[in-house]
This record gives sequence, C-alpha cells and structure tokens, in this order.
Amino acid sequence: MSDTVNVRTCLWFASGGLAAARRYVALIPNSVLENDPLSGPEPIVVLFTLNGVPFQILNGGPRYHLTPAASIAVTTGDQAETDRLWAALVEGGEESYCGWLVDRWGVSWQIVPDVLPRLLGASDRVAAGRAMQAMLTMRKLDIAGLEAAFLGAQ
Repeated sequence: MSDTVNVRTCLWFASGGLAAARRYVALIPNSVLENDPLSGPEPIVVLFTLNGVPFQILNGGPRYHLTPAASIAVTTGDQAETDRLWAALVEGGEESYCGWLVDRWGVSWQIVPDVLPRLLGASDRVAAGRAMQAMLTMRKLDIAGLEAAFLGAQ
C-alpha cells in the first residue's frame, strides 16, 4: 500500500467556499487554511483542516446542494464554548433541534457538549431517558438543563 493515500471530506458549494473555510478555521482551534490565495481568483478547491481533521470545499456551481444528511460534529468542553460556536455558526443560518444548525453556506453542524454522550450512555437508563427527552426540546444544547433533567430536577 502507498503512504500517499489521503482522505478528506469534500463539501460541494455553489460558490463562496473560501470565505466559509476562512470562517471555519477562525472559529475552531488548531485549524488551518492550506491554500489561501491572498489575492486573485477564488480557488475551485479549498483545502483546510479543522482541529486536525482534513476537509476540502469544491466550488462546483449550483448542480448539487448540501443537506443535513452529512454534518460536521463538534464536541465542546463547556457551555461557554458551546455558546460561542453556536452563535458564530448560526449567524445568517438556521437553528434546528438537538444541537444542530445550518450555517449561512448551507453546511449542517452538530454542536455537542462532551457531557451529552456520558449522560445518554449512563447505566441509569431512566435518568438517561430524562436527559434524552430534555435534549429533544432544545435547539442549542444547555448543559445545566441536560444535567438537571438527568438528575430528575426538572
């Protein structure tokens, strides 16, 4: 096998992929835009990494459209980081439920506090069910609300 095999998720944009990639790398720590032309035309393929995960955007025109069938999932460590990313990504886009949103370019995102998988996977299935029910009512996920539901305090 060759060591030159690389894998990237490709997002098809009608146009504007460079602006989107610039925004994404500014928001996600440890991210880099790999082929940013400081001047000149926008590249057809924009290469970038988000916290070490490789992506590319293909500015391919209006033939295909992004859907929520594929999303970028981001795990956050606390409510402040959840709030920061949610606010920045939903600006010009649209909120959905359960921590999902669609940004202004049509990319679907899941902004998920790291506590959620622990609550939903807890051995106390009744408490996990309460956390799940609370999550289903939320747009942006609220850690205190999820934990309160888990504990039966709501």
